[in-house]
Amino acid sequence: MDQLVFKIMDNSNLELNESQIHRYSRNIILKDIGGVGQKKLLSAKVLVVGAGGLGSPILYYLAASGIGNIGIIDHDQVEISNLQRQILHSTRDIRRKKTISAKEKLIDLNPDIKVKVYCDKLTVNNIKNIINDYDFIADGCDNFDTRFILNDNCFSQKKVLISGAVQGFEGYISTFKFNSKISSPCYRCIFPEPPPEDSLDNCSTAGVLGSVAGVVGSLQATEIVKEILNIGDGLSGWLIIFDGISGEFRKIKVPKDPKCITCSILP
Repeated sequence: MDQLVFKIMDNSNLELNESQIHRYSRNIILKDIGGVGQKKLLSAKVLVVGAGGLGSPILYYLAASGIGNIGIIDHDQVEISNLQRQILHSTRDIRRKKTISAKEKLIDLNPDIKVKVYCDKLTVNNIKNIINDYDFIADGCDNFDTRFILNDNCFSQKKVLISGAVQGFEGYISTFKFNSKISSPCYRCIFPEPPPEDSLDNCSTAGVLGSVAGVVGSLQATEIVKEILNIGDGLSGWLIIFDGISGEFRKIKVPKDPKCITCSILP
């Protein structure tokens, strides 16, 4: 027989081929995942916004975990200054589209998955059609405009949004669950509006330690897997802040803003 098919019994019949059994064996032996959980991962649809500092670890770990359907949206090209933190790309990828470079790396890592790329900037004009095909959205962008667009549209389309950000030696992560009857606080509950433009910094002006992006992106990938499998304590209603200088994590309770322009139930 060319391909041996194993059957894993766990309240239902589940078929994984021999290659998948070996590839995902360290997932499958975890009691919170098992064979059924791995099948859920293989069936999941996750969109990652940004293939940069956060997107790199998110995408690598999602692909390695066996997330079967991954979308990537990013309109930028790889620059040499990206390589200090955007580990999905290499020197030979300079001046190439980040989405194309990322897809090649992910398929090389795991040919078992499907990767769809969008070489466009995410805008109010295209976001509805793009996120419609996905159940879970990972925010790896680097600007407030895109974060607000993501937040508002994930809320209206009842998606699960796992958001992260980094600057300098600090990073944060939170999960916004809009697929339940009682939605979580949203991004605007924490940041009602962008800070003044003259106070905004980005990687090119304020800098960022690449490994800090790796920490936050890895946490985002972990939370995505947990949300897909509905296991553990998620970060809905919580904000984790990581301080790379002190080596400390802070977990802060985030309430809903009754006056939030996105998720408030008030008229």
